[in-house]
Amino acid sequence: MNFYLPLKLLITLLLFCLSLMANAQNEIPKDSISKELNEVVITQNKNTFTNSNGNIKVDVANSVYNAIPNPVDLISKLPTVQVSANRENISVVGKGTPLIYIDNQRVGMNELNALAVADIKTIEIIQNPSSKYEAEGRVVILITRKLSKKDSFKTDISETASFKKNYNNYLGFNSSFKKGKLEWKANFNYNRLNPWENHSIAYQIPQANIISDYDVSATTYRNQYIFGGGLFYKINDDDYFSFSANGKSQNDTFDINTFTFNKNQEEENNVFTLSDNSSSKNFINSFVNYSKKIKAIDTKLFAGFQLSNFNQHLWSLVQNNFNETDFQLSQNRNQKFNVDVFSGRIDLEKKFKNEMNWEYGALYSAAKSKSDYDVFDYEKNESTAFRYNFKEENAAAYSQLSGKIKKADFSLGLRIENTRVNGKYSKESTALIDKNYTNVFPKAQISFPIDSTKSISVDYSKSVSRPNYSALSMIATYINPYFIYGSNINLGPTFMDVISTTFRYHNKSVKLTLYQNKNPIYQDFVFDQTNVLTFTEKNFEKESGYNVEFTLPFSYKIWESTNSLIFATNKIEDRLAVFNSSKTYLYYYSNNTLKLPKNFTFVLSFWGATKQKEGVFERNAKLIFDLSLAKSFGKNWNCTLSYNDVFKNTIYTERFTVNNISSRARYLVDANEIALTLRYSFGKIKDSEFKEKNVNESENRIR
Repeated sequence: MNFYLPLKLLITLLLFCLSLMANAQNEIPKDSISKELNEVVITQNKNTFTNSNGNIKVDVANSVYNAIPNPVDLISKLPTVQVSANRENISVVGKGTPLIYIDNQRVGMNELNALAVADIKTIEIIQNPSSKYEAEGRVVILITRKLSKKDSFKTDISETASFKKNYNNYLGFNSSFKKGKLEWKANFNYNRLNPWENHSIAYQIPQANIISDYDVSATTYRNQYIFGGGLFYKINDDDYFSFSANGKSQNDTFDINTFTFNKNQEEENNVFTLSDNSSSKNFINSFVNYSKKIKAIDTKLFAGFQLSNFNQHLWSLVQNNFNETDFQLSQNRNQKFNVDVFSGRIDLEKKFKNEMNWEYGALYSAAKSKSDYDVFDYEKNESTAFRYNFKEENAAAYSQLSGKIKKADFSLGLRIENTRVNGKYSKESTALIDKNYTNVFPKAQISFPIDSTKSISVDYSKSVSRPNYSALSMIATYINPYFIYGSNINLGPTFMDVISTTFRYHNKSVKLTLYQNKNPIYQDFVFDQTNVLTFTEKNFEKESGYNVEFTLPFSYKIWESTNSLIFATNKIEDRLAVFNSSKTYLYYYSNNTLKLPKNFTFVLSFWGATKQKEGVFERNAKLIFDLSLAKSFGKNWNCTLSYNDVFKNTIYTERFTVNNISSRARYLVDANEIALTLRYSFGKIKDSEFKEKNVNESENRIR
C-alpha cells in the first residue's frame, strides 16, 4: 500500500492546524473503560454531541432527534452518514458501508427498521473499530438503548404526520415491563407511506450506434408493519438467558411510468411504458442467547443461535406504447426471492489483573437462497422460467489482546475466516459459482497521551465487505424495452486495507486516513445481442485514496454547534472503464442547537459536498438544509415540528463510462418534508438489565 505523507510531516501538520483553531478551554478529559481514547465532552453541560477522538456520540433521548419517526431517518441526520435514495443502504463518507450494533450486538437494516426511536439513548459513530468487531466493515454505528433496573413499566405512543409530495403517517407503540428477574420488551409500528421517486438516465452505445434516454417516475402505496419483542431472564448477577424476535412486513402497490427516446442506427422510437406492480417483503429474525461466568477460570462465556428469513415477491404487468399509438402488452413478470440464514457462535473473555483483556471465539453461519424467475413475453408468445439456488457457509475464529503499557493503550487482534460459496440453476448439474477461500484479517491500535489536553493514536486494519444476498440473486426490474435493472451472481467480496492516525486537542480532533480497496463494487452496464442494456453491479479492479477529517465542536451559552470537515480524494479504477480524473472534494456538516426559554429547542443543520471526481465516477455538488423546533410539555408530552430539505436540493447526478457505454444519470429524492410529531409517555422504568446479542455477523446482507 502506498502512503502519501510521511508520518513525521503528518504530525507536524496536525499540530499546526489544531493550534490555529484551538481556543481557551479548560475541559478535563474523562477516563473511559473502553478501548478507545479518553472521551472528551464538548461542554460540562449535557450536550447533544460529544467528540471522543473523532468518534461522534449523539444524545438522542434528550434532544430533538427523539421525535424523528424512524431510525433510518434519524441516522441520516448524523455527521458523515449517508442514506441511499431507496433507504436500503447506509454509508459513511470516506468509509463505505458501516456495521450496525445495538447495545454491542450486531444487527442489519431490518432490525434497525424494527427499532423504536423512543428506545434509543445514544448513537455513536466509531471510526476505527477494534478487532472485537467483525472483519466486515471499516466503521461501526453503535446504538445504545435506554436501560433501567427497577420493577415497573413504561410505554411510549407516538404519532407523526409527514407531508412530502404525498401524505405519510407513522404510528408507534413501545413498551417495557420488568418484574423480579424477568423483563419484557415489545414494540409495534404501523406506517402508511406514499413515497414518490423519479430518475432519468441518458446513455450512448457507440459500437451499436445507439443513443437513448428515459425518464421514470413512480408513486408507491405502502402498508408497513414493524414489530418486535423479547424476554430476558437474569439467572444471577453474572448469568442470563434471553429470547428475542422481531420483524417487518411490507406490501406495496405502484405504477411505474417511463418515457423513453431510443435511436438505433437510423430507427427512432418514442415509447411510453406503463407497468402495474405489486410487491411484498417479509422479514423475521429470532435468536436465543446464554451467558455464564466461569468463576473457576474467571472467564465470561457467551453462546448463541440465530435464525433469519427474508422473502420477497414482485409481480409486474408491462405495457408499451410506441410513437403515440396503442398500448400493447409486453411482459408478465413474476419473481420470488427467499433467503434463510442460520448462525451460531461462542465468545470467551478473560480479564487479567495487569489490565490485560483477552477475547477469543468462533462463529459458523450458513445461508441458503433461491430465486424464482418466471416471465411471459407477449410479443414472442413464449415463457422463460428458472430457479437459481445459492449457498454460502462461513466459519471464523478470532483472538484479541488489549490493555495498557505504561500510558499507552493498545489492542492487537487477528481473525481467520473460511468461506464456501456455491450457486447453480436447479435444472443444471454443474455449478456456475464454486468458491472456497480463506482469509486472515489483522487489526492493531495504539493510543497515547501527549499531555492532559493532547493525544495521538495510530490504527491499522484489514477488513472485508460482502454483497447483500439479494444482489446475488436473479431478480430484475423492467424499465423499458431497451433497459432493465438486474443483479450479478458473480459479485465477490471487497478487501480493504486502512491505516489512520488521529490527533486530539481538547475536544477537537483531526484525522488522516489512507486506504486501498481491492475489488470494490460499483455500477456496470451489460449490452446483449437482443439490444437490451442491463444496469447492474460488478467488482472493479481497485480503489484508493485518503481523507483528512476535522471534527470541530463549539458551544457558547445557549448555542451548541458540531461541525465536520472532510477533505477526501478517492480514485476508482478499472480497465473496462474510462478514467477521467481524481480530485479532492470537500464534505461539510454543521449542526446548530439553540436551547430557548420555556422548554423550546431550535435546530438548524446543513450538510453538503463539492463536486466529486473519483476517477471513473463524477458526481454533483450538494447542499441540504434542515430545521426543527421542539417543545416539551411537562414530563409526558413532546411536540416537534420539522422542515427538511428546505430548498429542495436533494438531487443526485452521476456520469461514468464503462464497457464503452457512457451514461449521465439524475436522481430526485422526495426529501422536502414538513412533519409534525406528538409523543406521549406514561409509566417509568430505570436501570433495565435487558440484554440480547445477535449471532449472525452477516445479518446486514439479508435483503
